[in-house]
Amino acid sequence: MSGLQVVVAGSHGLIGSALVDHLAHRGHRVRRLVRGPAGSSREIGWDPARGRLDPEDLRTADVVVNLGGAGLAEQRWTAAYRTTILRSRTEPTALLARTLASLDDRPRVLLQGSAVGFYGDRGDEVLTEASSAGGGFLADVVRAWEGATRPAEDAGVRVAHLRTGIVMSHRGGSFGRLLPLMRLGVGGPLGDGSAVWSWITLVDQIRAIEHLLTADVRGPVNLTAPAPARTGEVVAAVARALHRPAVLRVPRAALRVVLGEFADEGVLASQRALPTVLTSSGFVHTHPTLDAAASWLAGRAPRT
Repeated sequence: MSGLQVVVAGSHGLIGSALVDHLAHRGHRVRRLVRGPAGSSREIGWDPARGRLDPEDLRTADVVVNLGGAGLAEQRWTAAYRTTILRSRTEPTALLARTLASLDDRPRVLLQGSAVGFYGDRGDEVLTEASSAGGGFLADVVRAWEGATRPAEDAGVRVAHLRTGIVMSHRGGSFGRLLPLMRLGVGGPLGDGSAVWSWITLVDQIRAIEHLLTADVRGPVNLTAPAPARTGEVVAAVARALHRPAVLRVPRAALRVVLGEFADEGVLASQRALPTVLTSSGFVHTHPTLDAAASWLAGRAPRT
């Protein structure tokens, strides 16, 4: 499966930067989509806000991976920032989809970033790719985000929506912020600890995207581990791996003060999403269990 030409949007985020490095190491030819003029032959300049992307720059690509979008926890969700969250996802996606659809000899695959936020806050309900959309702002955003790929789908491009869960990583995202606190022994359950997190390690996130470059999968794909767990269980497992206590509970009210609405719709939303499509396509997780993931996160297993 070596030698594909892959174009990546959102290549400087936690997932995108790791993906670019991994694909290059695996022998793929990777080009980054960058805002403004390209700085080298490894970049493609574009301007999603103005609808500017030269179709010729995508003609030789085998796969386009779109991972861009404004951070959900960067600031409080004012009306203006809600618009930014939505437009930062739908406008680039729609431009990519239209551009791919306009090509006669078009790239075969669009792997489109998405999120388990599609399902909303669903308690203990088991969620697969066949489950319905939930309610709330994030669920509405994800529906619009996925819907923006329609021109590419109608043109025959294989489009897979990467419904990503909470990504465990040493260097960024939620766990990048949580780990230093837990190493000091001041971490603990979030809220009452009962919300279910659909998590995945960064290693498996990147391997899953690489797998989907060629796997015959289209439509929604839950990029999660097969063992979702309650937030209290996740924090306890990581604390055990670090040999640290995890008893200082963070109340829901405190999270709301710091994170605003993202506390309820993001951190404390309960989503038991299973990777049904991913595993059915032959993908095997490196870290399928919470203990395996926690051991890797704590640095007691190879950082593959």
